[in-house]
Formats: sequence, structure tokens, C-alpha cells
Amino acid sequence: MENAKPVKIKAEVQWCFHNKQNEMSNKYQVDLCNLSEGAVKALESLNLEVRSREDKPEKGFYITAKSSIPIKVFDAEGNDLADVAIGNGSKAVALVSSYDWSWKNKKGTSASLKKMVIEELQAYSAPDGEDDDIL
Repeated sequence: MENAKPVKIKAEVQWCFHNKQNEMSNKYQVDLCNLSEGAVKALESLNLEVRSREDKPEKGFYITAKSSIPIKVFDAEGNDLADVAIGNGSKAVALVSSYDWSWKNKKGTSASLKKMVIEELQAYSAPDGEDDDIL
């Protein structure tokens, strides 16, 4: 069940798997990083846990939004970025809500990414010797 009204936040995008599943989680997901104090408070008002890790200072305060379906991402002109590889460091505005869940005697609240608009795209390019299209 969806919680309170969604909030709009600015974030740095990292590990954007909007158009293919992450191999570790088997979900589409994105980290919304380097959140401002205001964004942290807004997300916490949705009962979301905003994290930070000493071993990952480049992330700052962040959340991870996951989905079982591809995540819709657009550019500032409204163009769909489904086929674009979005690299770490891209800047975005995200509309985030939350939902409560329970599964096998566990329960919690997770982020629901309603919409994400990339304002500054850092194109992802695979390291030399790697090509994501080759199976």
C-alpha cells in the first residue's frame, strides 16, 4: 500500500539499472545519492531509511529504489531514455513515494520511484574488454 504524497528530490544517480536487471538483486534498480538535508528529511517523512556508508563516501546520503519492471527515465525534454546507458554521476530529479510490504514474517517500507528526469547525463561506457551486448 502506498504511503503519503510523493516527494520530489534532486539526486546524483549511481548504478542505474533502469533497463536491465541488476545481477545481484534480479531487479531493476537505481541508487539516488548525495541527497541534500532537505531531501533526507522528505524521504524520512515517507518512513524510508536513508543510508550512508563510511566505506562509500562518494554516495553521501542515499536510497536504493528497486522495481520488478523497467524504470521509466526521461530527459528534460520528456524523451524516453529506455535505450540509454546512464552512468554514475548523472544528475536527476526524482519523484519518490513509499510503500509498505511484508513477506515471510518480515515487513518494511521501500522506495517507489514514480518518475525520474535526467538533467545532466553522464553516458555510461563499459570498461575496455567488456561489452554488455555480448552474451
